[in-house]
Amino acid sequence: MIDPRLLLRKEWPLLLSYGSLLALFIAPEAILGELASGTRIGVIFAWLFVVILLSAFSVVHHAESLAQKLGEPYGTIILTLSVIGLEALMIATVMLTKEENPSMARDTMYGVLMIVLNGLFGLAILLGAFRHKLQNFNMRSSDTYLGCIIVLIGVGLFVPRFVPDASIFMFELYLIVICLVIYGLFMWVQTREHRGFFEYQHADGTVVPSDHPESPFGVGYHVVLLVITLLPIVLLAKQLSVVMDAGLLTLGAPEALAGLAVAVLILAPEGLAAINAARNNNLQRALNICLGSAAATIGLTIPVVLIIGMIVGQELTLGLEPEEMLLITMTVLLLVVNLDKGETNVFKGALHLVLFASYVVFVFV
Repeated sequence: MIDPRLLLRKEWPLLLSYGSLLALFIAPEAILGELASGTRIGVIFAWLFVVILLSAFSVVHHAESLAQKLGEPYGTIILTLSVIGLEALMIATVMLTKEENPSMARDTMYGVLMIVLNGLFGLAILLGAFRHKLQNFNMRSSDTYLGCIIVLIGVGLFVPRFVPDASIFMFELYLIVICLVIYGLFMWVQTREHRGFFEYQHADGTVVPSDHPESPFGVGYHVVLLVITLLPIVLLAKQLSVVMDAGLLTLGAPEALAGLAVAVLILAPEGLAAINAARNNNLQRALNICLGSAAATIGLTIPVVLIIGMIVGQELTLGLEPEEMLLITMTVLLLVVNLDKGETNVFKGALHLVLFASYVVFVFV
Protein backbone atom coordinates (compact mmCIF):
# COMPACT_ATOMS: atom_id res chain seq x y z
CA MET A 1 0.00 0.00 0.00
CA ILE A 2 1.38 3.40 -1.03
CA ASP A 3 1.47 5.97 1.77
CA PRO A 4 -0.77 8.90 0.66
CA ARG A 5 1.51 11.39 2.41
CA LEU A 6 4.54 10.05 0.53
CA LEU A 7 2.59 10.18 -2.72
CA LEU A 8 1.52 13.77 -2.08
CA ARG A 9 5.05 14.83 -1.21
CA LYS A 10 6.49 13.32 -4.38
CA GLU A 11 3.68 14.04 -6.85
CA TRP A 12 2.42 17.49 -5.81
CA PRO A 13 3.20 18.97 -9.28
CA LEU A 14 0.66 16.51 -10.68
CA LEU A 15 -2.04 17.99 -8.43
CA LEU A 16 -0.96 21.47 -9.48
CA SER A 17 -1.18 20.66 -13.19
CA TYR A 18 -4.58 18.95 -12.98
CA GLY A 19 -5.84 21.71 -10.70
CA SER A 20 -4.83 24.24 -13.36
CA LEU A 21 -6.64 22.19 -16.03
CA LEU A 22 -9.73 22.07 -13.83
CA ALA A 23 -9.68 25.85 -13.39
CA LEU A 24 -9.40 26.35 -17.16
CA PHE A 25 -12.24 23.88 -17.74
CA ILE A 26 -14.58 25.46 -15.17
CA ALA A 27 -13.93 29.11 -16.05
CA PRO A 28 -12.31 29.36 -19.50
CA GLU A 29 -13.91 32.70 -20.34
CA ALA A 30 -12.97 34.27 -17.03
CA ILE A 31 -9.33 33.23 -17.45
CA LEU A 32 -8.73 33.36 -21.21
CA GLY A 33 -11.72 35.40 -22.37
CA GLU A 34 -10.25 38.91 -22.48
CA LEU A 35 -6.51 38.96 -23.12
CA ALA A 36 -6.11 42.61 -23.99
CA SER A 37 -3.98 43.76 -21.05
CA GLY A 38 -0.24 43.14 -21.19
CA THR A 39 -0.13 42.61 -17.42
CA ARG A 40 -2.95 40.05 -17.53
CA ILE A 41 -1.28 38.19 -20.36
CA GLY A 42 2.04 38.17 -18.49
CA VAL A 43 0.52 36.79 -15.28
CA ILE A 44 -1.39 33.98 -17.03
CA PHE A 45 1.66 33.14 -19.16
CA ALA A 46 3.91 32.92 -16.07
CA TRP A 47 1.36 30.70 -14.27
CA LEU A 48 1.00 28.21 -17.13
CA PHE A 49 4.72 28.23 -17.90
CA VAL A 50 5.73 27.42 -14.31
CA VAL A 51 3.11 24.64 -14.01
CA ILE A 52 4.25 23.04 -17.28
CA LEU A 53 7.91 23.28 -16.28
CA LEU A 54 7.27 21.64 -12.88
CA SER A 55 5.36 18.86 -14.63
CA ALA A 56 8.29 18.39 -17.00
CA PHE A 57 10.62 17.83 -14.05
CA SER A 58 8.20 15.17 -12.74
CA VAL A 59 8.22 13.42 -16.12
CA VAL A 60 12.01 13.34 -16.08
CA HIS A 61 11.93 11.79 -12.58
CA HIS A 62 9.65 8.95 -13.69
CA ALA A 63 11.63 8.40 -16.91
CA GLU A 64 14.91 8.21 -14.96
CA SER A 65 13.35 5.72 -12.53
CA LEU A 66 12.16 3.54 -15.42
CA ALA A 67 15.57 3.72 -17.09
CA GLN A 68 17.12 2.43 -13.86
CA LYS A 69 14.64 -0.40 -13.42
CA LEU A 70 14.35 -1.52 -17.06
CA GLY A 71 17.79 -0.64 -18.37
CA GLU A 72 18.48 0.95 -21.71
CA PRO A 73 17.03 1.35 -24.21
CA TYR A 74 13.62 0.56 -22.66
CA GLY A 75 13.53 3.48 -20.23
CA THR A 76 14.36 5.94 -22.98
CA ILE A 77 11.88 4.36 -25.41
CA ILE A 78 9.02 4.78 -22.94
CA LEU A 79 9.84 8.48 -22.51
CA THR A 80 10.21 9.03 -26.26
CA LEU A 81 7.02 7.22 -27.25
CA SER A 82 5.03 8.98 -24.53
CA VAL A 83 6.09 12.46 -25.67
CA ILE A 84 5.85 11.78 -29.41
CA GLY A 85 2.56 9.94 -28.97
CA LEU A 86 1.07 12.94 -27.19
CA GLU A 87 2.53 15.23 -29.86
CA ALA A 88 0.71 13.21 -32.51
CA LEU A 89 -2.44 13.28 -30.36
CA MET A 90 -2.24 17.07 -30.09
CA ILE A 91 -1.87 17.45 -33.88
CA ALA A 92 -4.81 15.08 -34.41
CA THR A 93 -6.94 17.07 -31.94
CA VAL A 94 -6.21 20.31 -33.78
CA MET A 95 -7.05 18.65 -37.12
CA LEU A 96 -10.42 17.47 -35.79
CA THR A 97 -11.47 20.58 -33.88
CA LYS A 98 -10.07 23.63 -35.72
CA GLU A 99 -10.18 25.04 -39.23
CA GLU A 100 -8.18 23.25 -41.89
CA ASN A 101 -4.46 24.01 -41.94
CA PRO A 102 -2.72 21.76 -44.53
CA SER A 103 0.83 22.59 -43.41
CA MET A 104 0.30 22.41 -39.62
CA ALA A 105 1.49 18.81 -39.18
CA ARG A 106 4.51 19.38 -41.43
CA ASP A 107 5.52 22.57 -39.59
CA THR A 108 5.19 20.81 -36.22
CA MET A 109 7.37 17.87 -37.31
CA TYR A 110 9.96 20.23 -38.81
CA GLY A 111 10.07 22.24 -35.58
CA VAL A 112 10.47 19.12 -33.45
CA LEU A 113 13.32 17.90 -35.66
CA MET A 114 15.21 21.19 -35.44
CA ILE A 115 14.66 21.40 -31.68
CA VAL A 116 15.71 17.84 -30.75
CA LEU A 117 18.55 17.41 -33.29
CA ASN A 118 20.11 20.85 -32.87
CA GLY A 119 18.73 22.65 -29.82
CA LEU A 120 18.44 19.86 -27.26
CA PHE A 121 21.16 17.57 -28.60
CA GLY A 122 23.55 20.49 -29.12
CA LEU A 123 22.94 21.76 -25.58
CA ALA A 124 23.38 18.26 -24.12
CA ILE A 125 26.68 17.81 -25.96
CA LEU A 126 27.90 21.28 -24.93
CA LEU A 127 27.07 20.97 -21.22
CA GLY A 128 28.36 17.41 -21.05
CA ALA A 129 31.63 18.40 -22.71
CA PHE A 130 32.13 21.36 -20.37
CA ARG A 131 32.09 18.93 -17.44
CA HIS A 132 33.76 15.85 -18.98
CA LYS A 133 35.68 17.21 -22.03
CA LEU A 134 35.40 14.29 -24.48
CA GLN A 135 32.36 11.99 -24.23
CA ASN A 136 31.94 8.66 -25.97
CA PHE A 137 29.02 6.61 -27.21
CA ASN A 138 28.35 3.42 -29.18
CA MET A 139 28.86 4.29 -32.87
CA ARG A 140 26.61 1.43 -33.95
CA SER A 141 23.66 3.25 -32.40
CA SER A 142 24.37 6.53 -34.22
CA ASP A 143 24.75 4.67 -37.54
CA THR A 144 21.38 2.98 -37.02
CA TYR A 145 19.65 6.19 -35.97
CA LEU A 146 21.07 8.23 -38.83
CA GLY A 147 20.14 5.66 -41.47
CA CYS A 148 16.56 5.60 -40.16
CA ILE A 149 16.31 9.40 -39.88
CA ILE A 150 17.74 10.05 -43.36
CA VAL A 151 15.27 7.71 -45.05
CA LEU A 152 12.26 8.94 -43.03
CA ILE A 153 13.07 12.62 -43.63
CA GLY A 154 13.74 12.03 -47.33
CA VAL A 155 10.65 9.95 -48.03
CA GLY A 156 8.33 11.74 -45.59
CA LEU A 157 9.28 15.42 -45.90
CA PHE A 158 11.34 15.87 -49.10
CA VAL A 159 9.79 13.58 -51.73
CA PRO A 160 6.15 14.74 -51.18
CA ARG A 161 7.09 18.15 -52.56
CA PHE A 162 7.75 16.58 -55.97
CA VAL A 163 4.75 14.23 -56.18
CA PRO A 164 2.14 15.29 -58.80
CA ASP A 165 -1.33 16.10 -57.45
CA ALA A 166 -2.86 13.29 -59.49
CA SER A 167 -0.68 10.72 -57.67
CA ILE A 168 -0.75 12.16 -54.17
CA PHE A 169 -3.37 9.74 -52.76
CA MET A 170 -1.47 6.63 -53.82
CA PHE A 171 1.79 8.13 -52.56
CA GLU A 172 0.22 8.88 -49.16
CA LEU A 173 -0.93 5.25 -48.88
CA TYR A 174 2.62 4.17 -49.68
CA LEU A 175 3.96 6.68 -47.12
CA ILE A 176 1.76 5.31 -44.33
CA VAL A 177 2.97 1.78 -44.96
CA ILE A 178 6.65 2.61 -45.44
CA CYS A 179 6.88 4.83 -42.33
CA LEU A 180 5.29 2.16 -40.13
CA VAL A 181 7.47 -0.58 -41.62
CA ILE A 182 10.71 1.40 -41.23
CA TYR A 183 9.96 2.53 -37.68
CA GLY A 184 8.65 -0.90 -36.67
CA LEU A 185 11.81 -2.53 -37.99
CA PHE A 186 13.93 0.06 -36.20
CA MET A 187 12.15 -0.68 -32.90
CA TRP A 188 12.73 -4.42 -33.38
CA VAL A 189 16.43 -3.80 -33.97
CA GLN A 190 16.63 -1.48 -30.95
CA THR A 191 14.84 -3.73 -28.49
CA ARG A 192 15.50 -7.25 -29.76
CA GLU A 193 17.94 -7.96 -32.57
CA HIS A 194 20.73 -5.52 -31.69
CA ARG A 195 19.84 -4.09 -28.29
CA GLY A 196 23.54 -3.85 -27.44
CA PHE A 197 24.02 -1.21 -30.17
CA PHE A 198 22.17 1.28 -27.96
CA GLU A 199 24.17 0.68 -24.79
CA TYR A 200 27.63 1.96 -23.91
CA GLN A 201 30.28 0.68 -21.55
CA HIS A 202 33.58 2.21 -20.51
CA ALA A 203 36.80 0.71 -21.82
CA ASP A 204 37.19 -1.24 -18.57
CA GLY A 205 33.75 -2.81 -19.08
CA THR A 206 31.89 -0.82 -16.42
CA VAL A 207 28.48 0.61 -17.20
CA VAL A 208 27.94 4.35 -16.92
CA PRO A 209 26.48 4.91 -13.42
CA SER A 210 23.35 6.93 -12.69
CA ASP A 211 23.13 9.41 -9.85
CA HIS A 212 19.34 9.22 -9.80
CA PRO A 213 18.18 7.84 -6.42
CA GLU A 214 16.64 4.38 -6.41
CA SER A 215 12.84 4.57 -6.42
CA PRO A 216 10.85 2.59 -3.82
CA PHE A 217 7.99 2.16 -6.32
CA GLY A 218 7.60 -0.44 -9.06
CA VAL A 219 7.69 -0.20 -12.85
CA GLY A 220 3.89 -0.05 -13.20
CA TYR A 221 3.69 2.94 -10.85
CA HIS A 222 6.21 4.96 -12.86
CA VAL A 223 4.68 4.03 -16.24
CA VAL A 224 1.23 5.20 -15.13
CA LEU A 225 2.52 8.35 -13.46
CA LEU A 226 4.69 9.23 -16.48
CA VAL A 227 1.72 9.06 -18.84
CA ILE A 228 -0.73 10.95 -16.63
CA THR A 229 1.92 13.59 -15.91
CA LEU A 230 2.63 14.07 -19.61
CA LEU A 231 -1.03 14.54 -20.51
CA PRO A 232 -1.58 17.89 -18.75
CA ILE A 233 1.68 19.21 -20.23
CA VAL A 234 0.23 18.90 -23.73
CA LEU A 235 -3.22 20.21 -22.75
CA LEU A 236 -1.79 23.17 -20.83
CA ALA A 237 0.64 23.89 -23.69
CA LYS A 238 -2.37 24.29 -26.00
CA GLN A 239 -3.85 26.85 -23.61
CA LEU A 240 -0.48 28.54 -23.29
CA SER A 241 -0.41 28.93 -27.08
CA VAL A 242 -3.66 30.93 -26.85
CA VAL A 243 -2.07 33.26 -24.31
CA MET A 244 1.09 33.60 -26.41
CA ASP A 245 -0.92 34.33 -29.55
CA ALA A 246 -2.54 37.24 -27.73
CA GLY A 247 0.82 38.38 -26.39
CA LEU A 248 2.48 38.17 -29.80
CA LEU A 249 -0.37 40.16 -31.32
CA THR A 250 0.14 42.82 -28.67
CA LEU A 251 3.90 42.88 -29.27
CA GLY A 252 3.66 42.53 -33.06
CA ALA A 253 5.91 39.41 -33.04
CA PRO A 254 5.64 36.61 -35.67
CA GLU A 255 2.97 33.94 -35.07
CA ALA A 256 5.47 31.11 -35.62
CA LEU A 257 7.19 32.11 -32.36
CA ALA A 258 4.23 30.75 -30.38
CA GLY A 259 4.55 27.36 -32.08
CA LEU A 260 8.27 27.28 -31.33
CA ALA A 261 7.74 28.06 -27.64
CA VAL A 262 5.00 25.42 -27.27
CA ALA A 263 7.15 22.81 -29.02
CA VAL A 264 10.05 23.54 -26.66
CA LEU A 265 7.79 23.10 -23.64
CA ILE A 266 6.31 19.84 -24.96
CA LEU A 267 9.82 18.53 -25.55
CA ALA A 268 11.06 19.81 -22.18
CA PRO A 269 10.84 16.38 -20.45
CA GLU A 270 13.04 14.76 -23.09
CA GLY A 271 15.35 17.77 -23.16
CA LEU A 272 15.86 17.74 -19.41
CA ALA A 273 16.47 13.98 -19.42
CA ALA A 274 19.01 14.28 -22.27
CA ILE A 275 20.86 17.18 -20.63
CA ASN A 276 20.97 15.41 -17.23
CA ALA A 277 22.30 12.25 -18.91
CA ALA A 278 25.07 14.15 -20.72
CA ARG A 279 26.07 16.02 -17.56
CA ASN A 280 26.29 12.64 -15.78
CA ASN A 281 28.65 11.40 -18.52
CA ASN A 282 25.98 9.19 -20.09
CA LEU A 283 26.01 10.63 -23.60
CA GLN A 284 24.61 7.36 -24.96
CA ARG A 285 21.29 8.02 -23.25
CA ALA A 286 21.23 11.63 -24.46
CA LEU A 287 21.80 10.37 -28.00
CA ASN A 288 19.10 7.71 -27.60
CA ILE A 289 16.60 10.34 -26.45
CA CYS A 290 17.27 13.01 -29.09
CA LEU A 291 17.82 10.84 -32.17
CA GLY A 292 15.08 8.46 -31.07
CA SER A 293 12.65 11.37 -30.83
CA ALA A 294 13.59 12.53 -34.33
CA ALA A 295 12.89 9.08 -35.79
CA ALA A 296 9.63 8.69 -33.86
CA THR A 297 8.25 12.11 -34.73
CA ILE A 298 8.27 11.20 -38.44
CA GLY A 299 7.77 7.44 -38.30
CA LEU A 300 4.71 7.71 -36.04
CA THR A 301 3.26 11.17 -36.69
CA ILE A 302 3.05 10.97 -40.49
CA PRO A 303 0.93 7.79 -40.55
CA VAL A 304 -1.37 9.17 -37.82
CA VAL A 305 -2.05 12.50 -39.51
CA LEU A 306 -2.41 10.97 -42.97
CA ILE A 307 -4.96 8.42 -41.76
CA ILE A 308 -6.94 11.11 -39.92
CA GLY A 309 -6.74 13.39 -42.98
CA MET A 310 -8.17 10.63 -45.17
CA ILE A 311 -10.98 9.92 -42.69
CA VAL A 312 -12.09 13.55 -42.26
CA GLY A 313 -11.27 14.63 -45.83
CA GLN A 314 -8.48 17.10 -45.01
CA GLU A 315 -5.65 17.72 -47.43
CA LEU A 316 -2.14 17.75 -45.95
CA THR A 317 1.03 19.39 -47.20
CA LEU A 318 4.10 17.36 -46.14
CA GLY A 319 6.79 18.68 -48.48
CA LEU A 320 9.14 21.17 -46.82
CA GLU A 321 9.92 24.63 -48.17
CA PRO A 322 13.36 25.10 -49.84
CA GLU A 323 14.92 26.92 -46.86
CA GLU A 324 13.63 24.22 -44.51
CA MET A 325 15.08 21.49 -46.73
CA LEU A 326 18.42 23.29 -46.61
CA LEU A 327 18.49 23.53 -42.81
CA ILE A 328 17.43 19.90 -42.34
CA THR A 329 20.06 18.75 -44.87
CA MET A 330 22.75 20.75 -43.04
CA THR A 331 21.57 19.20 -39.77
CA VAL A 332 21.84 15.63 -41.07
CA LEU A 333 25.25 16.29 -42.64
CA LEU A 334 26.48 17.79 -39.36
CA LEU A 335 25.24 14.76 -37.45
CA VAL A 336 27.07 12.44 -39.86
CA VAL A 337 30.32 14.40 -39.39
CA ASN A 338 30.02 14.90 -35.63
CA LEU A 339 29.08 11.31 -34.80
CA ASP A 340 31.45 9.42 -37.10
CA LYS A 341 34.21 9.01 -34.45
CA GLY A 342 32.05 7.93 -31.53
CA GLU A 343 32.90 10.97 -29.40
CA THR A 344 31.76 14.56 -28.95
CA ASN A 345 33.26 17.79 -27.63
CA VAL A 346 32.32 21.42 -26.96
CA PHE A 347 32.81 22.53 -30.57
CA LYS A 348 30.45 19.88 -31.94
CA GLY A 349 27.73 20.97 -29.52
CA ALA A 350 28.23 24.61 -30.45
CA LEU A 351 27.80 23.84 -34.16
CA HIS A 352 24.42 22.24 -33.54
CA LEU A 353 23.34 25.27 -31.51
CA VAL A 354 24.31 27.53 -34.42
CA LEU A 355 21.95 25.59 -36.69
CA PHE A 356 19.23 25.84 -34.05
CA ALA A 357 19.79 29.59 -33.86
CA SER A 358 19.49 29.73 -37.66
CA TYR A 359 16.15 27.95 -37.44
CA VAL A 360 14.94 30.48 -34.85
CA VAL A 361 16.11 33.38 -37.04
CA PHE A 362 14.00 32.05 -39.93
CA VAL A 363 10.98 32.24 -37.62
CA PHE A 364 11.36 36.03 -37.69
CA VAL A 365 12.18 36.52 -41.40
